[in-house]
Amino acid sequence: MLEAAAGVKPGGAHVGVRKERAAGTAAALKDAARGQFLERGYLNTKITDITAAAGRATGSFYDHFASKEDLLQALLADMREQASADIAQQDHPGADHDLTDREELRAHLAVAWRVMRANLPVVAALHELALAEGLGSGRAWARLVEDTGMLREHLDYLRDRGHALPGDPTLVAAAMGGMLATLGCAMPPSGDSAASGYSDDEVLDTVTALLLTGLRGHGGEREDGA
Repeated sequence: MLEAAAGVKPGGAHVGVRKERAAGTAAALKDAARGQFLERGYLNTKITDITAAAGRATGSFYDHFASKEDLLQALLADMREQASADIAQQDHPGADHDLTDREELRAHLAVAWRVMRANLPVVAALHELALAEGLGSGRAWARLVEDTGMLREHLDYLRDRGHALPGDPTLVAAAMGGMLATLGCAMPPSGDSAASGYSDDEVLDTVTALLLTGLRGHGGEREDGA
């Protein structure tokens, strides 16, 4: 009666609680998986390792994910959503996004680098999975092309303006993303710069300078001298 008087459908509050608990369990499993992938590696991590780390019953895993790879794909979707949100914050309608501009290029690389470093367990797990599947499957390439779509769009913009690129925009974008991903996996986790000797800013400045030379051509200098 009280629920009806308040305009709440009978049982609605219970449904809301169940949904909240389910969301909490899914989040706990994702967090636990990230930790286990980083500690054990993706291939060595068992579903029971994930549920134990999450403090959940093993059966609860299958209420949310069909398999360990399904969970990894959910983490990848989260990572892509984070990257899209970060890019949207720096992108402005009508902006040219000229990647031959040093600051523009660095800003885009910074988004990719920081998202990858924040999701290092996911990136490393995807590398492991690609090797386990065999490079002949083509899935690693398809994923790389999809993940570098934004860079490809900006490179298409340059090509359409008549700017000579080092190669086809799809290949150039994939090469840029592949370099960042490999470097990101090889370096120790963020916050441990002492182990590698390089900060995120040093990495971004170096990669920006390296790529800028190839994108601009003519020794890395544009006609405007920038």
